Amino acid sequence: MASQIDSLLKFHTDALNLRAQRQQLLASNIANADTPGYKARDIDFHQALQAMLAGSATATATAVVQTRSAHLPGAQVNGTNMPGKALYRSEVQPSLDGNTVDMDVERAQFAQNAIHYEANLMMINSQLKALLSAIQG
Repeated sequence: MASQIDSLLKFHTDALNLRAQRQQLLASNIANADTPGYKARDIDFHQALQAMLAGSATATATAVVQTRSAHLPGAQVNGTNMPGKALYRSEVQPSLDGNTVDMDVERAQFAQNAIHYEANLMMINSQLKALLSAIQG
């Protein structure tokens, strides 16, 4: 019974995990908008989701790099077995300090991803309510 419920919710939970990973990357881009030399990163969501559905998901962990000894050690951005590989975003408007973060693009992507994340939560919630009503009769 549990495996049937898992298979019913698998697509949405995988998509939710991938959206959470993307949200972390987008938040990191926004936080580093004024960091010289920072390169904006993002996930190709549709390609990663297709890889998950095809079963060819590979674990890719994006480690936080400490460039100086005074930096605090950070956690991995992708500590799960998600196929979302962080790619560098192409420059829209290059800056003199080498930073490739475009705040307009980042804010739009962040808001869009948050809306899709919320939609995934609503779909999981509606599926669980349907299962509960079927169980209760």
